[in-house]
Amino acid sequence: MSSGRVEEAAVANFREYLRIPSVQPDVNYGDCVAFLKKQAVSLGLPLKVYSVVSGKPVVVLTWEGSEPNLPSVLLNSHMDVVPVFPDKWTHDPFSAYKDKNGNIFARGAQDMKCVGIQYLEAVRQLMSKGVQLRRTVHISFVPDEEIGGKDGMAKFINTSDFLGLNVGFALDEGMAEPSDQFPLFYGERSIWHMLVHCPGTTGHGSALLPDTAGEKVRIIIDHFMDFREQEKKKLDSDPSLTLGDVTTVNLTQLKGGVQSNVVPPELVLVFDVRLPVTVDHAEFEDMVNRWCSEAGPGTYVEFEQKEPKVQVTKLDSFNPWWLAFKSACDDMKLELKPAIFPGGTDSRYVRGVGLPALGFSPMNKTPVLGHDHDEFLNEDVFLKGIDIYCQIIQAIGNVASPKK
Repeated sequence: MSSGRVEEAAVANFREYLRIPSVQPDVNYGDCVAFLKKQAVSLGLPLKVYSVVSGKPVVVLTWEGSEPNLPSVLLNSHMDVVPVFPDKWTHDPFSAYKDKNGNIFARGAQDMKCVGIQYLEAVRQLMSKGVQLRRTVHISFVPDEEIGGKDGMAKFINTSDFLGLNVGFALDEGMAEPSDQFPLFYGERSIWHMLVHCPGTTGHGSALLPDTAGEKVRIIIDHFMDFREQEKKKLDSDPSLTLGDVTTVNLTQLKGGVQSNVVPPELVLVFDVRLPVTVDHAEFEDMVNRWCSEAGPGTYVEFEQKEPKVQVTKLDSFNPWWLAFKSACDDMKLELKPAIFPGGTDSRYVRGVGLPALGFSPMNKTPVLGHDHDEFLNEDVFLKGIDIYCQIIQAIGNVASPKK
């Protein structure tokens, strides 16, 4: 293990970044910006801070290529992390404690401050070797990904500032993987957060009133949970499928009621639904509306979030970015595991404007602990990831311009 030697400067940078408590829901990004400005100075790279939404900066470091007019490469990561329950952690979640095995414990160790630093350190290594890439590389650090990215990448990508970056291809986050393989995500499911309103007859809790909200709730829950069970069986029965290939349904909230002896005038069910790329959105919505009709008069769906279907990034011989990425991985003998990402990342916004994007975090032989207690990343895995990115960034940064 590397704990016996003088700590790598890259690991020290990683731990310093992890100690910044950029935790949702009320993030002060000032310390992250100050840290990144210091990194830009050490790299000798220009840095710009874009303010699409006040208090939610987008930070971009730029390494100009020898042919800067070519579409550029975007290496994206997010600065924010999810909340913690400190009493559930073995170590302070913002101390970046490193144990004798080199495991670094901190919120964001896997999701995804590791990747942001690995980008910077890979570029540092390439520059120190005198490497000059054909294409310009932009390293972006965005806010609010952990709460949907609405004031982060979702808005930034529709600005003239983003257009000015001339992005042709983007890399973003993936996931840890306990096996020897490296997950590679070329698409994402669409997130639908649905509020099903079940109105009904109100009155005294001692009566047997007709058409109550509770009766409608039972019908709606039965439909959603029966569908959920079908998808679960589909996933369990086919080893070739991953979570990103099925529709997940989870009842996350039940709202309503005033007191225990009053039949409420309305109950509201909240469902988190993730639709895979194979599902027809209109057909799924029609099915839910039929369930509401069966539940009874007045039952309807309100969408808190309803993402459109976004095309996947094709992994074929017509995609030069994929060919370059895969060639670099093949040279390093990395076994890639292509899949649809089960959650949501900022890649969906990049793909949504027609740009190819891949999700990749080089964290194999690592338990999946993003959003979990005692999230950690081993420093040797972290350092190996920098070497991996060195090869990948060189490959994609030198993709030739298409022949006319």
